[in-house]
Amino acid sequence: ETATYRYFDRETRGVNFDGMIEDLKLAAKGDVVLLHGCCHNPTGANLNETQWQEVIALMNERGLIPMIDIAYQGFGDGLEEDALGVRLVASGCPEVLIAASCSKNFGIYRERTGLLMAVAQDKGLQVVNQGTLAFLNRQNYSFPPDHGARLVTMILNDDALRADWMAELEEVRLGMLGLRTDLANELQRLSGSDRFGFLAQHRGMFSLLGTSPELVEKMRLDNGIYMVSDSRMNIAGLNTATIPVLAKAIIDAGV
Repeated sequence: ETATYRYFDRETRGVNFDGMIEDLKLAAKGDVVLLHGCCHNPTGANLNETQWQEVIALMNERGLIPMIDIAYQGFGDGLEEDALGVRLVASGCPEVLIAASCSKNFGIYRERTGLLMAVAQDKGLQVVNQGTLAFLNRQNYSFPPDHGARLVTMILNDDALRADWMAELEEVRLGMLGLRTDLANELQRLSGSDRFGFLAQHRGMFSLLGTSPELVEKMRLDNGIYMVSDSRMNIAGLNTATIPVLAKAIIDAGV
């Protein structure tokens, strides 16, 4: 059985942290809580360090088990900076599950490369956790394809290749931040308002405009702008030529 918790505030286009905490307080001891480590998909809105600490305190108080999905490390504020929340949780909670993906930040999406980590403060749990993971591995695929994992291992264990990868990843990150800033600035110019400033504050590949499916459909019909009906945009798919087109369509639709 799964339950959802509030996260995105459609008024501020930031995190509805009060709502999130209120909902998480309804979780029962032993429940697993899914969190995004950085570059939240689909909203682009992330927790800050203080909020992470509050989430950790609540997890421990109620006996909850955090499971962190980190699929866009390096796309937000940097490799080290994007790992902050994950590291805080791993060091601050008795047990944590971490699902990390290399598909995006290594550019090997079709290889579906990543790993599942179980971290526990009690070393005695290592045998139990390792046995459980081995069982799940056997039930799922026994021996997964090795190509993607071998590529990542080769790059991370070679100083020169690792440096090249980090430099290229930083170039991609800064490019996305530039697109965010340019789009926010163009929307401010057209609207005479700073109400789209959240786009420059969001991080990662995606942002949620926070508008209605009806206005999303209006942008499609009037200007050929396509996005998911919940108003998620792929920022990484923009360029300098398409930003003015998108910005005008957003304003024309009355977002």
